[in-house]
Amino acid sequence: MTAPAPLTQRAPRLFRDELSATLRLSVPLAAANILQMAVFATDVMFVSRLGQEALAASSLAVAIFGLMLMGFFGLTGAVAPLIAAEIGRRRHAVREVRRSVRMALWLCGLLGVIGIAVCLTGETIILATGQQPVLARRAAEFLEVCALSVIPMLVINVLRTFVSAMGRPFFATLITGASIAVNAFGNWVLVFGNLGVPPLGLLGSPLASFLTACVTVLAYCIAIRSDRHLRRMHIFGRWWRPEWSRLQQIVALGVPIAATLLAEGGLFSSAAFLMGLIGEAQLAAHTVALQIASIFFQIPFGIGQAATIRVGYHFGAKNREAIGRAGWAALVIGLAFVGFSAGAMLVFPALIVSAYVDIEAPANAALLAFAVQYLLVAAAFQLVDGAQAVAAGVLRGMQDTRIPMVIAIISYWAVGFVVAYALGLHTPLSGIGVWIGLAVGLTVAAALLLLRWIRRDRLGLLPTPALA
Repeated sequence: MTAPAPLTQRAPRLFRDELSATLRLSVPLAAANILQMAVFATDVMFVSRLGQEALAASSLAVAIFGLMLMGFFGLTGAVAPLIAAEIGRRRHAVREVRRSVRMALWLCGLLGVIGIAVCLTGETIILATGQQPVLARRAAEFLEVCALSVIPMLVINVLRTFVSAMGRPFFATLITGASIAVNAFGNWVLVFGNLGVPPLGLLGSPLASFLTACVTVLAYCIAIRSDRHLRRMHIFGRWWRPEWSRLQQIVALGVPIAATLLAEGGLFSSAAFLMGLIGEAQLAAHTVALQIASIFFQIPFGIGQAATIRVGYHFGAKNREAIGRAGWAALVIGLAFVGFSAGAMLVFPALIVSAYVDIEAPANAALLAFAVQYLLVAAAFQLVDGAQAVAAGVLRGMQDTRIPMVIAIISYWAVGFVVAYALGLHTPLSGIGVWIGLAVGLTVAAALLLLRWIRRDRLGLLPTPALA
């Protein structure tokens, strides 16, 4: 019998194992996030060919729909740390996981009713923002069709969380990748009228999204049914049976997560309005630079999702040392990547912008100049944005969501927005001032979340060790 390795050798080995496990989970989740952005980009590509008014109307509708879904995803996504903890505890895992997924699916239906009501009152919401009545009407019609997709998209989020927490994240990558082709085909048929289908124009795009969502739900169901490890959970068994305490637990965890995501998403949305007050070229450059930063952000966001699951496993098992290893492993991986992406923005800003606009065209000279400036600031906030995303995911794994919500609201609005508004509209910094405000808000959030992680034991966030 081989003697156990000394503690001085075991600790690095265990940390390397945790790094490897986190990477295996992070890569497919991050890839699925990027592919999901490609699905949305497909809609824009088709709608943009219908003209400027159609694109503007769809942008207004998607701004409302996307922000609403972001909050709903935060609520239903709270099932991730619960599933992970139940697997970590091992006792009655099948029954407990089934209860959590079932109640998360019930929550999809309840939130879907609210989402549909929001979509059907879209014109009133859009007119309240001061938009032109004709544009508001077209956007409202777009939103009315989007209402069909609310429940299927929420179900997709829950099933994606389930397969990932169960150690099958590659299903999320494969299915999301396939949905790009389905969505593109649906837009081609419905928007422009092909294969004998009458052209639906602008309304064809949200209808294609609805059909894509339905196909995606079916794909997840087939994947779950075909995989022995997933099938044994019987997540659709006794779907009619309520578990009110579990539903309450998901909501209690999910509301702060939703508020956190809305606080951050709202900050970046408000930055666009500030840019619009500064100038058209600045707004266009801001849109391009933010799109680039958003794509890079999907990697640390995926690492944060993996961190929630990995930390959640050990939280359920009440293994305090393993919680620490999982959290630090995720932070090391996340910071390593954002260091790389920040370097790319610093060294090759014009090259990166060229993927979106023709940098040789004289008409784009002002846009290019502003976009390059904003990317230099984005390089700085890539580091703190990645750190806060992973730190938030680590804390969610320990089911710590309320204080992080308060941190997010204070950091993004009491600090970030105030600085962006003051520097952007009341100093010569202009658009750069807005981006500095974004960076400051993210920096405060990252610092406070990391401090909370470091002080986790002193703050009583760790579970009581399991009895030997």
